[in-house]
Amino acid sequence: MEQGWVRSRQSRITTLYRLLDVLLILGVLYTSLAYFGVAADKDWLIAGLLAAVSFAFIAESVELYRSWRGETYVRILGTVTIAWVAVCIFLIILAFSFNVFASEYFRPAVAAWLVFTLFGLAFWRFCLRQLLFFIRVRGKNTRSAVIIGCTESGYKLARDLTDNPQLGIRVNGFYDVEDFRELVPSVTGSSDFPILGSVDDAVAKGREGGLDVVFIALPMRAEDTISEILDKFSDTTATVHILPNFFVAKMLHARWHQVGSSSLLSVFDTPIQGFDSWLKRLEDLVLASAILVLISPIMLLVALAVKWSSPGPVIFKQRRYGLDGRTIYVWKFRSMTVMDDGDKVEQAKQGDQRITWVGGILRRTSLDELPQFFNVLMGTMSIVGPRPHAVAHNEEYRNLVNGYMLRHKVKPGITGLAQIKGFRGETDTLDKMSRRVEYDLEYIRRWSIILDLRIVFLTVYRGFYHKNAY
Repeated sequence: MEQGWVRSRQSRITTLYRLLDVLLILGVLYTSLAYFGVAADKDWLIAGLLAAVSFAFIAESVELYRSWRGETYVRILGTVTIAWVAVCIFLIILAFSFNVFASEYFRPAVAAWLVFTLFGLAFWRFCLRQLLFFIRVRGKNTRSAVIIGCTESGYKLARDLTDNPQLGIRVNGFYDVEDFRELVPSVTGSSDFPILGSVDDAVAKGREGGLDVVFIALPMRAEDTISEILDKFSDTTATVHILPNFFVAKMLHARWHQVGSSSLLSVFDTPIQGFDSWLKRLEDLVLASAILVLISPIMLLVALAVKWSSPGPVIFKQRRYGLDGRTIYVWKFRSMTVMDDGDKVEQAKQGDQRITWVGGILRRTSLDELPQFFNVLMGTMSIVGPRPHAVAHNEEYRNLVNGYMLRHKVKPGITGLAQIKGFRGETDTLDKMSRRVEYDLEYIRRWSIILDLRIVFLTVYRGFYHKNAY
């Protein structure tokens, strides 16, 4: 009864969410006006309603009001930020178009409104999320779930859901598919997750309205069986998910495409397309420009030190693979007496005699990488992404590390997820390179502007110095 109560009122809950957003947008507006002594006339009411309507429209477009059960708060925060920033840009364009920036009190009042509204939108969602976690851990606002297929991946999912009670998904047990039974001892011998019957039993339970969520945990070779199960559950109101097996888990970025009447699923693809590519490019241009202004005195001093320490050019350009494996030239302050860029490039090692004394300091502090911000402005690199390796190293490791070349589905970066995880500097073993590639591919799968900003923050916070950088 309680489950049905929650489901039957889902639309009312989302309506309440929308109403809370409208009230918060208008409430923060009038609070800001009162604080700065600006008269709240009908024009301000129109502005507030325009912002609220625009936010509602954009929020629907980015699916802000869908169920976020099982999602991280970072994703919620990112979606809220994107929606409200889009509204802010729209309002600012209108304000400049109609020249309404005349009052000296107007600008701080609007700035306070725009900034504190974002905090408010994010904060009330955080509080609601914590409240839901509190309720679900105590057995309220939960959904019952079953898993079809006695497989290791299904059992792992059952354990993950049980270990995270805040998600509010309770696993009742398994339904067996005899032809694809793995006879996993952890499943068959578990009292926590009993085997409840066959697929037909699960379908019958679903038709009675006794199932909320169904997870199908069968291998990809069971395509016909999965199709039959889906057809049967189409006669129920249960929410059905297919648990990816090893093949699907290896996908870099899954996206459906339509070609005529044929549906295609991308396997190795980039998440940074369309609007996201513009957003990331804007991020790169803003950050790179600001950073170059701040570090220009340091770069001048470094350039003089490099020129004074040893003969040769200040800037060293080395061929690397960029987006889609295209050759680019990456800029660095010269830190060695040699400038290898051929078919064989020897990585720098501890005590390497080729490194100048100034170069040693530059490499340990990552100051030799500073010219790469010009690469970012030119569009050949990004602030955040997989670190580019010399072409010779690419050709060596592409045959040794599975998925190595998939790193090039995005632009190479000055810093990346692998670097903040401690994998930077010399990769003198195959295991180190494999771990670095794993983090690079994880970054591509998880990419978001929020993740980029987090990586930039942690790069600065943890410092540029690293003991493994020779």
